[in-house]
Amino acid sequence: MRKISFSIFVFFSIILFCSLGTWQVYRLQWKLDLISEINYGLNSEPVFYSNSNLVNYQKVKFNGSFDFEKQIYLYSLNSKGTPGFDIITPIKINSNEILLVNRGWINKDLKGNKNINNIKSGSFEGIVKKITKPNLFKPENDIENNIWYSLKLEDLERFTGYKLNNFVLFLQNSQNNLVKNKIVNPDLPNNHLKYAITWYSVALSILLYFLYFRKKQ
Repeated sequence: MRKISFSIFVFFSIILFCSLGTWQVYRLQWKLDLISEINYGLNSEPVFYSNSNLVNYQKVKFNGSFDFEKQIYLYSLNSKGTPGFDIITPIKINSNEILLVNRGWINKDLKGNKNINNIKSGSFEGIVKKITKPNLFKPENDIENNIWYSLKLEDLERFTGYKLNNFVLFLQNSQNNLVKNKIVNPDLPNNHLKYAITWYSVALSILLYFLYFRKKQ
């Protein structure tokens, strides 16, 4: 009876680790597709913005006027680890379309300072990036005090009063010395192949040890 129980345990352990390996293979393909999409967008020439053909990490040109009254302050650290805010400002692309623009990072002491809004409406260039689901460990947005930790679409629409899509445009020419442009970093970790090999190796090791001890008995 003990041998049967042990064999069942080994059988399900092998299935478990093989499943984990296969899952990492699927994740590997997803990551390769994402990296390909990013490289395509960043290496392409800027195109004039159109809501009908938005591509993640696409470079775009656009015209519009900012609505500073609905500006959002997204908590963020700069490259040196200094706390501050990303300024997310709605821009009116045309009479019936609003786009969120990440104008860059400011020191936390500049929150609410009118000088950060010294930017003329007109022609701009930026990189379109899809809004990702917020991390489960991030605090809830403090909408009342306009301090944000994630870009939840329903919160954004309630705060701004606008109907929004799930993209943010990262401005590449801030035109304001107090605002530091955000660098859109496509350097994504891709360890899925290593993880897949690890899980498959564990499954194979369990099988070999099992066959070895069965042979000795």
